[in-house]
Amino acid sequence: MDQQGMDKRRLAVLVGCNYPNTRNELHGCVNDVLAMKETLLTRFGFKQDDMEVLTDEPESKVKPTGANIKAALRRMVDKAQSGSGDVLFFHYSGHGTRFPSSKPAHPFKKDEAIVPCDFNLITDVDFRELVNQLPKGTSFTMISDSCHSGGLIDNEKEQIGPFTVSGDRSVAMETRASMATITSRALPFKAVLDHLSSLTGISTSDIGTHLLELFGDDAGLRFRLPAMDLMDLLEKMTAREKHVDAGILLSGCQADETSADVGGSGGKAYGAFSNAIQTVLKENGGVLKNKQLVMMARDVLERLGFQQHPCLYCSDQNADATFLCQP
Repeated sequence: MDQQGMDKRRLAVLVGCNYPNTRNELHGCVNDVLAMKETLLTRFGFKQDDMEVLTDEPESKVKPTGANIKAALRRMVDKAQSGSGDVLFFHYSGHGTRFPSSKPAHPFKKDEAIVPCDFNLITDVDFRELVNQLPKGTSFTMISDSCHSGGLIDNEKEQIGPFTVSGDRSVAMETRASMATITSRALPFKAVLDHLSSLTGISTSDIGTHLLELFGDDAGLRFRLPAMDLMDLLEKMTAREKHVDAGILLSGCQADETSADVGGSGGKAYGAFSNAIQTVLKENGGVLKNKQLVMMARDVLERLGFQQHPCLYCSDQNADATFLCQP
């Protein structure tokens, strides 16, 4: 790595949620982020002291709750310096979900969120706000190996997007699962709602009511703000993004697709998308543009028979930028 590359500070937050001993248990998420941690250290010039790793293993002292994940991301942003070219990276491996949109203009649209271990959803608006707070000249790259992860940074420009496949995707997943231990990294809205309802004891289908009751000011922006105030905030975010956009999202699948969690069967469990990223990086020792990495990961998943299509959301400039600004 050249001196220019060394001058950039490289900061990372890595989150793996396996939800152990619950009905929603996954197996490969912690392995995903530990593998990425090693890759960041050995290939991309990250330092141990500039990373935070949050997992829900029983021995973990800091669990990946919604509040803890957002606090770690905020600390990372606060460390970045304006004009420095600092590289910020967030890898999330775990469940994703979709819920009815609270935007007045989109009454039938669904919005995307990741599902921390305490179900305190972190939504596309939360990630948009985070990107908008980045110091000038820095970048924020996010890999989300979760279901419905397309569009997880609100209003980010789609570079590699929806890819139509024939047949029912859920059937394709079941067929694939008959050949290996594969679990969908999706939590249906009803499952999330039922879990939160059991904790609050409140009878309502409004997920925001439950989240506010349980988490108060730690709940996501989308649930804390009245609908019209939320629209005003989103319009302000959109206006700013016409000038500055440092967000880069590599999603494990489209917004309407599921991502696969692959059981070990005697080997190590992993997420299909995270594993595809690792495969591409191992097979290509040189620098890769963000769009190259996503297309190559798609090829790996297609070759292995997975019915999910990674997507890329970012500015035109960042689509052609090298992944994690590798010099």
